[in-house]
Amino acid sequence: MKRAGKLFTYLKDFKLQVAQFCVTTLLAVVFGLFSFTMLAPVLQVLFGTGTTPVADTKAKGGLNIAGYITQWINDFVAQHDKLTSLTYIVITVVVSTILKNLFIYLSLNILNPIRYAVLRKLRDDMFTKILSLPIGFFTEERKADLISRMTNDINEIEVSIMNVLESFIREPLTIIFVLVSMILISPQLTVFLVLFLPIAGFVIGRIGKSLKRPSNLAQEYLGSILGIIDETIAGMRVVKAFNAERHQQLKFRETNNTLFRVRKQISRRKELGSPMSETMGVIVVCMILWYGGKLIFSGQSSLTGPFFLTYIGLFYMIINPIKNLSTALNNVQKGAAALDRIEHLLNADNTITDKPDAKSVSTFNQSIELKNVRFAYGDKVILDNINLTIQKGKTIALVGPSGAGKSTLADLIPRFHDVTAGEILIDGVNVKDYKLFDLRKQMGVVSQEPILFNDTIYNNITLGTGGATPEQVHEAAKIANAHNFILQKPDGYETVVGDRGAKLSGGERQRVTIARAVLKNPPILILDEATSSLDTESERIVQDAINTLMKNRTCVVIAHRLSTVQHADEIIVLEKGKVMERGTHNELIAKNGLYKKLVDMQQVK
Repeated sequence: MKRAGKLFTYLKDFKLQVAQFCVTTLLAVVFGLFSFTMLAPVLQVLFGTGTTPVADTKAKGGLNIAGYITQWINDFVAQHDKLTSLTYIVITVVVSTILKNLFIYLSLNILNPIRYAVLRKLRDDMFTKILSLPIGFFTEERKADLISRMTNDINEIEVSIMNVLESFIREPLTIIFVLVSMILISPQLTVFLVLFLPIAGFVIGRIGKSLKRPSNLAQEYLGSILGIIDETIAGMRVVKAFNAERHQQLKFRETNNTLFRVRKQISRRKELGSPMSETMGVIVVCMILWYGGKLIFSGQSSLTGPFFLTYIGLFYMIINPIKNLSTALNNVQKGAAALDRIEHLLNADNTITDKPDAKSVSTFNQSIELKNVRFAYGDKVILDNINLTIQKGKTIALVGPSGAGKSTLADLIPRFHDVTAGEILIDGVNVKDYKLFDLRKQMGVVSQEPILFNDTIYNNITLGTGGATPEQVHEAAKIANAHNFILQKPDGYETVVGDRGAKLSGGERQRVTIARAVLKNPPILILDEATSSLDTESERIVQDAINTLMKNRTCVVIAHRLSTVQHADEIIVLEKGKVMERGTHNELIAKNGLYKKLVDMQQVK
C-alpha cells in the first residue's frame, strides 16, 4: 500500500475531480442502501407483521430503529389503505434505484478520465526519464527490459492498481453505511458479526501477501522473453546462417515455460481469495441466522421478522464490498512488483544534468581542450590522463586497436558521459558549465551504425533541427550525395525508410545521416567509423560526402581504416586508454611505433 500511495500522488492534479467522484459515489451508496432497506416496509405492509408501539422503541438493545419504522408504517397504513402504502413504497424504491445508478454512472465518468490521465502521465514521465538518462545507463540495462517496464508493467499497474481506485473509495463507504444501518437495526447482532470479520480478513490478507514475489518474477521473465524475441528478429540472418533456429527455440521455450509456471502459481493464489471470502461469508450468515433466531425466540430483542430478513440482506450487501476490497488489496500486492520495476527506472540517477547557473553557448571560437582527463566504469579504467587540444578548424584523428577508448573519448566532448577526473574545456569553459542543449547544438555526430527512425527520409534528415525549408533539406541531401538516390525512390523524400532504415542500403542510410548533420550545420563534427561497414563503392561515395561535410569545421575522426585519416592535422594513437603516440601521418610513420605497425597491417602506402 505504501508503494501504491506513491502512485496515487499523481492524483494531486485532479483534486476537484476526486472530490466529485467521492460525492457521487457517496450518493450512489446512500440511495442504493435506502432502496434496499425499503424491503422491510414492503414486508410490513404485505404481511402486516409487527405492531411495535412507539413506547417500545427504547431499551432492549438500545435505540430501536425497527420499532420507530414499524410504528410509522402502522400509522401510515391506518391513514391510507395497504395498496396505496405499497404503491408509495414501490415508487420510492424505483426512484432510489434510478438515482443510485445515475450517480454510479456519473462517478465512473469522472473516474475513468482520471485513471487514464494518471497512466498517460506515468508513461510520459518514464519516457522523459529515459530521454534524460546518460548513455552509460543503457549499457547496464537490457533494451527489452526497459520496453517491458514501459508496456507490460504499465498495463499491470492499470489492471492491478489503477482499477481499484474505485474500490478504495466506494467499498469502504458502502461498508461503513451498511454497518451503521445494521447497528441501528440490531446492535447485538452486529457486534456478534464484527467478531468474525477480522478472521476472514486475516486469512485473505495472507493470501495477498504471498502474491508479490511471484508477480515480480513474472515481470522479469516477461522482459526476458521480449529480449529473446528482439534479439532473434534483429539477428535472423545469423540465426539462419548458423542453423541456430533450434537453439533459439529452446531458449525461448524454456523462459516461456518458466513464465507459465510462475503465472499459474500467481493465478492459483489469486483465485483463492474470492472463494475463501465467500465461504467465510456463508459461515458468518449461518451464525447470524442462528444467533438472530435465538434473540427473537428468547424475546431478548424487539427485532421483527421483516427487519431480520432485511438485516440478512444488508449483510449480503456488505459481503461483495468486502470481497472487492480484499481482491483490490490482493491486486495491489500483485501490482507492487510492477511498481518496483517502474520506480527503479524513475529513480535512476541522472548524473548528467544542467547546473542551476549553466551558461548558454551559441558559437565555437577557439578550441576544445582535454586536461588530465580520466574516465572509468566502476573499477575499470577506460581513459587515463588524456591531454589534448583541438584548435578550431583542425581535424584530429583518433586511432588504435579495438577497446583503446577512442569512441569513449569522443563521447566525452558532447557529455554523453562525464569525466571521472580532469576537465574538458570549450573556449576555456568547462563543458559542465554549459547548458546541455546549447552544447550539443554546436556538435554533429555521424556514427558507425547509421541510426534512422521508422519515418520518412525527409523527417529523418530534419530530426532535431526544426524549421528547415524543403530547399534547405534538398541542399543538405545534395551535399551528402543523397539527393539523387532519394529522388529515385517511389515517394521521394516522403519514402518511409522502415524499421532502423531497413528499406535502404547501408550506403544510403549513412548518406541520410550525413545529410542530417549537414542540415544541422554544426561547427564541431564527430565522425565515429562512418565508413567502416560499407562496401568499396558506397565507401567512396560516403567518403566524398564526409570530405565535403568536414570543410571549415573542427573535426574529431575515429577510424580503423587509416587511409581515411592520413591527411588529418594530428593523429592521436590510443592503446589501453592512454595516448601512446601523436603527430601527423608522416611523423608517426617515421617513429616506427604502434601507428606504423597498424599501417603495415592494413598495407597503407
